[in-house]
Amino acid sequence: MIAKAWLVVVLFLAMACTLPVQARDIQTWKDVSTAGVVVLMGASLGVPAAGEDWQGLLQAGLSDASAEGIALLGKAVVHEERPNHADDKSFPSGHSTVAFAAATTLYRRYGWQYGFPAYGVATLVGAARVLADEHHWWDVAAGAAFGIGAGWLFTRPIDGQVQLTPWIGYRSGGVILSAQW
Repeated sequence: MIAKAWLVVVLFLAMACTLPVQARDIQTWKDVSTAGVVVLMGASLGVPAAGEDWQGLLQAGLSDASAEGIALLGKAVVHEERPNHADDKSFPSGHSTVAFAAATTLYRRYGWQYGFPAYGVATLVGAARVLADEHHWWDVAAGAAFGIGAGWLFTRPIDGQVQLTPWIGYRSGGVILSAQW
């Protein structure tokens, strides 16, 4: 199952990375970001469903839905103009919020084997939103933070053998690595 997940992600990244090289237009970057969100949401909901992990499916649904809600609320409250001047719905990036929520859900529930490629796709989604002139980098960074927060809030590990836990203090921050034998 893990090998299949890696294969899908590698094929998606290969496709996404070659498309912009062939056609360096804004629409291509928009398409890459949308495809990335669809792949991540599909994976965050599909992996638990395929494994009959109904608790994981519920957690993924809560993470993804709350991330979308946070993004919509932020856009309704902040009114930041997009770099392309299309409207005032730039903050936060909804694509990035949902992508990072889905990636965090996969990481928290199933470990780094799913999380590492998922975070790679989520990062590509965020970069594509900036390159498509849809968002400023800070819109994407805020979306990533909100999405990661939603994923951590609603998702519990299925196997707590090895965990990376980020932490932030008043004047410091870091990552705690814990292992269970």
